Amino acid sequence: MYSFKIYLNKPEENWIVDRLYEEWYENNSECSTKDLNEANIVWIISPWTFDNISKNELKNKKVVCTIHHIDFDKFNLFEKIRFRNLDRFVDLYHVISDQTEKSLKKITSKSIWNNPWWIDSKKWFHIPDKFLLRKEFEIDSDKFLIGSFQRDTEGRDLKSPKLSKGPDRLIEIILLFKEKLDDLEVVLSGTRRQYLLEKLKKHNIKVHYFELVDDLTLNKLYNLLDLYVVSSRVEGGPQAIYECSIAKVPIISTNVGVANKFLHDDSIFEMDNVLSAKPNIEHSYKVIQSQNIPNGFKPFLDKLENFVKS
Repeated sequence: MYSFKIYLNKPEENWIVDRLYEEWYENNSECSTKDLNEANIVWIISPWTFDNISKNELKNKKVVCTIHHIDFDKFNLFEKIRFRNLDRFVDLYHVISDQTEKSLKKITSKSIWNNPWWIDSKKWFHIPDKFLLRKEFEIDSDKFLIGSFQRDTEGRDLKSPKLSKGPDRLIEIILLFKEKLDDLEVVLSGTRRQYLLEKLKKHNIKVHYFELVDDLTLNKLYNLLDLYVVSSRVEGGPQAIYECSIAKVPIISTNVGVANKFLHDDSIFEMDNVLSAKPNIEHSYKVIQSQNIPNGFKPFLDKLENFVKS
């Protein structure tokens, strides 16, 4: 039995953090509250909504804050001021990747705890019959499918590439594979994919685009793939690394976010050796087991228990 009561702020953005929020409360109700007044720990899991929290309440509570990632190319004066206001109230920062920890140390002297998220294998799992899956989505069984389910376009104009996610790199990688594979096609999901859709159309590469889907459908889309590619320059996760690992989906990635925690060294690439990168399904699946619910909650619960007593 844990001695703390924790309150998480809710982003309400229909993004991964909303899912993490819901999974936490579903599985840890005995030590959690949705009433800020009842909590002795406040977890700012979405720091961009920090302004919605009563600052008077924070003064009398322990405060932990998750920083998902820091992109210094976008860390302008406004972002610096926002961070300084946040930093005044935070006692402990949580990050999930080595890169974010390194970046965060440049702008705060507060304690930082590095631990990846949990993952739910009831939502994300391997589906062995790829033939039936492709039949369901009306995709030829003999096609080589590369997938990407992350935003690639800036919201300000819905056409400029979101360079932190590396869509320009992804196009380059797809074209390299296209030179070797005549039957290559691309599977996309998620919003703000305009940049990639335009480029793929320009290069006459067939795309199967599923913009907004539920988790059940997204898990099926993962299992359709022959390869998932993370081409990002900066990442907090991405969540696709967790999901591909637990669902036994072949994946390669740049050395961003949690890639070095879950992927084999052979699966992590630089742009000059991307074709040499090799997915290692069994390695990723074995390593990700420690994050599977309920095991994935234990490091958080133990850390929070020690935190409230310190």
